[in-house]
Amino acid sequence: MGHKLVNIGFGNSVVSNRVIAIISPNAAPSKRLRDEAREDKRLVDATQGRKTRSVIITDSNHVILSAIQSETIAQRFSPDFKLTKEEMEG
Repeated sequence: MGHKLVNIGFGNSVVSNRVIAIISPNAAPSKRLRDEAREDKRLVDATQGRKTRSVIITDSNHVILSAIQSETIAQRFSPDFKLTKEEMEG
């Protein structure tokens, strides 16, 4: 069984079968989750200094921040995923 890498932006990828959830970063619970992960050294910032647009939670309880929209990352998990011209430029 192969492991699929999913692009989360700026050359960063995650192993698809390790991802538990992809959530919006704006809600108070996700901000708490991010702060707790930072304190426990479980936070991975993959935003390259840009605004956080999604929070990815893994089965190892790591929290990954991405500058790509949650909906876009979720689409990349589907087998018929195709990049649009706007996504490749953005």
